[in-house]
Amino acid sequence: MPDFSLERAWQGPVAGVDEVGRGALAGPVMAAAVIVPEVRRRAVAALGLDDSKTLGPKRCQELHCRLARLVAVGFGVASVEEIDRLNILQATLLAMQRSVAALPIRPEIVLVDGNRAPTLDCPVHTVTGGDATSLSIAAASVLAKAARDRQMAALDRDWPGYGWTQNAGYGVPAHRAALARLGPTPCHRRTFRPVSKLLIPKDS
Repeated sequence: MPDFSLERAWQGPVAGVDEVGRGALAGPVMAAAVIVPEVRRRAVAALGLDDSKTLGPKRCQELHCRLARLVAVGFGVASVEEIDRLNILQATLLAMQRSVAALPIRPEIVLVDGNRAPTLDCPVHTVTGGDATSLSIAAASVLAKAARDRQMAALDRDWPGYGWTQNAGYGVPAHRAALARLGPTPCHRRTFRPVSKLLIPKDS
């Protein structure tokens, strides 16, 4: 389970950063940056946080409501257009930059889940498997997922039939079947398969 061992290595505010939506076929990629004040670390640890991928949507929404009162958070989004123009890696790093810039407190250091770090104006430390190691990163993972799930549910009302309330835009069989039946929407990532294949004229 994640804890605050990494955060204790620094004296000043430590931000944990994670993203969600990188592998989806539709919708933006979203990042969250989280600073857990030292006086609230015990309360955050008591929530039983873990990688958001191991938690169901309902549990993430419950944790979102409780975390929002305990931490400082910044959100960053990279749009579908930016994903298709820049590629998913660069768009993800851009969303991370935006999340850190949105923090109400400047961090002393930023802990980023994974092995690729965005360019920031403060030190950055990458942590492979960070959402299972650092509670700040785990909190960022949960908050980013909860926020993105809400956004995808809103898009589902505008573009019904793809099941985004249930699948958050990921390429599950039901989403792929709807994509083949209904075709791509403006919310689909045109550089991702199978979306890109559906955009190729049949006589080409």
